[in-house]
Formats: sequence, structure tokens, C-alpha cells
Amino acid sequence: MSNSSNDSSEVKAKEKIELTIWQALIPVLALIGMLAYNVFVYGDSSLEGSNQFILLMGAAVAAVVGTLKGAKFEVMIEDVAKNIKATAEPILILLMVGALAGTWLLSGIIPTMIYYGLQILNPTIFLAACVIICSVISVATGSSWTTSATVGIALIGIAGALGVSVAMTAGAVLSGGYFGDKLSPMSDTTNLAPAMAGTDLFTHIRYMTITTVPTIIITLIVFIIIGLNLDTTGQTNPEEILTAIDASFNISPWLFVVPIVVIVLIVKKTPPLIALLLGILLAALSALFFQPDLVQMIGGGDALTLEVAYRGIMDAITIDIQVPTDNESLSDLFSAGGMYGMLGTIWLIICAMVFGGIMDAIGALERISQALLNLFHSTFGLFFSTVSSCLALNLTASDQYLAIVVPGKMFAKAYEKKGLAPENLSRTLEDSGTVTSVLIPWNTCGAYHSGVLGVPVVDYFFYAIFNYLSPFVTLFFAAFNIKIRQLTKK
Repeated sequence: MSNSSNDSSEVKAKEKIELTIWQALIPVLALIGMLAYNVFVYGDSSLEGSNQFILLMGAAVAAVVGTLKGAKFEVMIEDVAKNIKATAEPILILLMVGALAGTWLLSGIIPTMIYYGLQILNPTIFLAACVIICSVISVATGSSWTTSATVGIALIGIAGALGVSVAMTAGAVLSGGYFGDKLSPMSDTTNLAPAMAGTDLFTHIRYMTITTVPTIIITLIVFIIIGLNLDTTGQTNPEEILTAIDASFNISPWLFVVPIVVIVLIVKKTPPLIALLLGILLAALSALFFQPDLVQMIGGGDALTLEVAYRGIMDAITIDIQVPTDNESLSDLFSAGGMYGMLGTIWLIICAMVFGGIMDAIGALERISQALLNLFHSTFGLFFSTVSSCLALNLTASDQYLAIVVPGKMFAKAYEKKGLAPENLSRTLEDSGTVTSVLIPWNTCGAYHSGVLGVPVVDYFFYAIFNYLSPFVTLFFAAFNIKIRQLTKK
């Protein structure tokens, strides 16, 4: 009974807070201003810690606004706690991905992928191939996160060896990864969007292909054109790269077994944490079998004793490691940060959740969404309001799930009143909420992918063509009333 009364008092406390749209926007405008100046001062290094503190400062501004309007500090902290709790699994996945990168380097898995990839791919078709490969993997696994953490890392390495921009490659990886993530029935967001809108999963997926397929075709055409005009002459010599990789690692096609096992496990709906952990353990065993000299060197011993092997593998899992090479262009490729390398990203996610939690607690997120809903009254205006709301929540709440759930709840009745089928809403939520999350540095998705791929959001933003094109395509279809399904009464 005491829990129920606590919940009820919390709801009452929230109901008493009535913000104007300008009051709700004060923390957002303050955050944008502070982040802009911080990036101006620190540049790319702003993600090393200063942006995280700016997010806390934005949360402090939101807390002041809420306090002045009667919000209780305890309620704000409780919402922050709920937000951080919701990120427990992504944080653990990030730690596993860091460990995976370390063990997959030490075992030679990533160098092997790059070694064979260099012999198959060339700069002209490379970017388009990245889109297709990541699309297939993401449809199979239902996860853009897993796609980045496995083939994405390898493709970034191949790009460096081919002399192709890693920013372009990251954009291609994310374009393909999010295409598959949107259409896979195993994707969490693909299940969440129809649940919020009030339609079923496969109706949602079929209806989503109307906007998603043209968008990915345009994306592929753009990357093909970029590939045809790439000039990588003189930047790298693939033969030298292949020789250097072969000199540092024992290359074997048997090492492909580990990533294949991980992908199969995820396709079979094994929880990602379990699949990644098994990938780490299998890579550790592979390192002992295929790269014993490297394990001994990283472990710092004169012979491969049990203690030295243990230290070498644990260092690869937990901290920075560097495999020596005479080829300077491979220095970055032959290094990994382990779990330690992911701490900056985790720090960013936690601080973003603090800001989003307080914004939710003071009613600012709901007020912004309501204002967008009231802004337009036409059918196109309703679609535009939905897209704007999803983008605003990705910016302010820093979480793609909130960018789907909040607008989904807010707009479901409005679509019904307009006589529009619920799949219109579910498709728009995915076209704007799911895919744009990766374009925002302090969003959980932007922080994750930039951390995993090692490419800042500001660098890959322009090349994540599928991600920023999707909202425009859905608005284009709405503006010209193309395939806008009406609600049918039985």
C-alpha cells in the first residue's frame, strides 16, 4: 500500500507542474548554447569529459526551472534513477564490446577479417559493399549495435588499409546497420513502434518498406557515385598492408568461426550480453591457440606460463593494448582500448540520462511534444509534428526509446481522429525516432556507435545518409499523400 501511495503522490506532484513552452525550452536552449561553446573550445576532444559536465549543467538548469514551478527534488532524482537503470543493459553491452574488440585484436580475428577483406574489396565498390553487408547482418541480428561491434569494426580497419575515409565508412556502416535494424522483426525498436501506435509487427514492417526501400536505394546510389570518384592513389599500398598483417599475426580462415558463432547466437535470439561474452571467451581461447607469441608479449613474460597467459588476455579485455608493427598506418588498427576504452562513452550516457530524467520529471518533454502537436492541424502537419517531436526527444531525452514511446503515446489519438491507420504513426516513429538517434553525440546511440567505431559523430554525420534522409522521405510521402493509409472501420 505504501508503494501505491508513493506512486500516486509522485503523479500528483508532476500534475501540479504546468510549464509554458518557453519555460520547457529554457533547459534545451541552455544546453545547446553551452554545448556549442564547449565544442568550439575543445573541438573533437569535447567528448573526453567536458560535454559530459555540460549535460549535467543542462540538467541543473532544468532542475532550477522545475523547482521554481514547484517540482520536488526527490521526484526529479527518482526519475533520473529510473533513466539510469534503463541504461544498465546498454552500459554492460558497451563494456562487453570493449572487451570483444581487445580479444578479437589479440586473437587475430579483426586482422584476419581485414586481411581477406583487402583481397576481395577495392575502393570503388567498398562503401556500397559496406552498406549491403551491414544491411544483411543487421536484418539477421535485429541490431545495429551488434553490426557495428562486429563487421563494423572490421570494415573501419579495411577502410584505413584501403585509404578510404573512415568517416565515409562509418556513415556507410550506420546506413546499412539502421536499414536492417528498422526492418528486422527481431529489432527492439521495430517491435516497440507498432506497440506504441496500436498496430501489429508485420503490418508495420510491410508499411515501412514504402519509405525505407527508396531511402536505402538513394543511399546506395550516392555511395556508388562517391566510390567511383574516390582517389586513394598514393595513400596506402594494400600489398604492404597485407605483408605487415601477415608478419604480426598468424592469419587463418578458422578465426572466422568466432564471429560466425556470435552472429548465429544473436540470430537465434540469444541475449546480446551472453552472445558477446561467449565471443570474448572464444576469442581468448583462439588467442592462446593462434597467437601465443602475442599473448606472451602482452602478458610481459619470457615464456607463456599460466600467469603470463592470464595477464595477457586480461589486459586485452580490460585496458589498452598495442600490437607492435613496422607499418605506421597500422598503428591505430593494431591497438584496442578494452573495457577501459568504453568508460568515456558510458560516462556520457549516464550524464545524458540525468538530463533526460529531470526534463521528464518537470514535465518539459511532454510540454514540448504537446506544443508540436498543437502547432499544425493538417495531415502533413500531424506527420511534421511527429517527426519534430521525435527529433526533439532524441536531442533532449538522449534516448531513442523515449523518442518512440513519448510521441507514440502523445499522437496515437490524433492519428485516429484524422482517420489515419496506426501504421502511419509507427512508420513515422521509426523513420524519425530510431534512425536519427545516432546523429546526436550525447544520445545513447550516437555515443555508442562513435565509441565502438572510433569515429566522432561530427565526422560521420554527413555520410550517415540513410539516417538523416529518412525523416525527409517520410515527410515527402506525407506532403504528396503517397501511400498514406486510411483507417478502415470494420
